[in-house]
Amino acid sequence: METTHISALNAKHAGLDARIRIESARPFPDSLLVATLKKRKLAIKQEIALLHG
Repeated sequence: METTHISALNAKHAGLDARIRIESARPFPDSLLVATLKKRKLAIKQEIALLHG
């Protein structure tokens, strides 16, 4: 179960990373959206670290 959860978190983390790259590549990126996505990505990274012990 835990490895499934970690896999799901890794997938979400990768998805957020892709969204950040796409938004940042736009001519006029939405800086608020990028900041929000980065915060969500960091929260997921921290959760993964906690689960790994």
